[in-house]
Amino acid sequence: MIPLRDSQPSYSKPYVTMLLIAANALVFLHQLSLDSFSLNYFIAHYGVIPARFQISDVFTSMFLHGGWLHLIGNMWFLWIYGDNIEDTLGHGKYLLFYLLCGVAAAMAQVAVSLDSRVPNIGASGAIAGVMGAYLVKFPRARVLTLIPVFVFLTTYELPAYVILAYWFIIQFFSGVGSVAYSHLAHGGVAWFAHVGGFLAGIILVYLLRPKEPYRRRSDLRW
Repeated sequence: MIPLRDSQPSYSKPYVTMLLIAANALVFLHQLSLDSFSLNYFIAHYGVIPARFQISDVFTSMFLHGGWLHLIGNMWFLWIYGDNIEDTLGHGKYLLFYLLCGVAAAMAQVAVSLDSRVPNIGASGAIAGVMGAYLVKFPRARVLTLIPVFVFLTTYELPAYVILAYWFIIQFFSGVGSVAYSHLAHGGVAWFAHVGGFLAGIILVYLLRPKEPYRRRSDLRW
């Protein structure tokens, strides 16, 4: 299922979300300018390698991507869900929230692959945190979703909690299966980064109190 747009209005410009998308795009364009040897060195130097863990790599790895689909998929999800969480927390807290979710995601992945020398890269762990926050803040928002039905594609509006809970379950069981298969030792998707980021987002959106205008709007809705 691919989300196309959501029904939840945003009352402020998502400046941080737009800056994050721009930063990720610029770094990826730099990656494209590198030859294969330099690119491999760049990813190995700035990605998170569990067997050679450095906290600075956690932050740089959030802006690296493995290809066009990796980048576009991540940025699309960030665009759909990020504006509402930024509107909820305010620009400064939202940036802190995003980075902390990325840290939690990286630490979760490192914890299950301590000896791995495969670089972990991508913004998906931090974006998973945004999705976790969206689940608890806007569970009943309607999300227009592209759904494959056999060989056809159709669109349907689904509640956000259905899409996000389904996504989380897939990440969790894929992660469990990847450990059992020793998949992490051979590279692939960092499933537990998604799980860790998602859970961190659920917790952090409560710890980082919403900005005052959002709290007033919430009170009025009730």
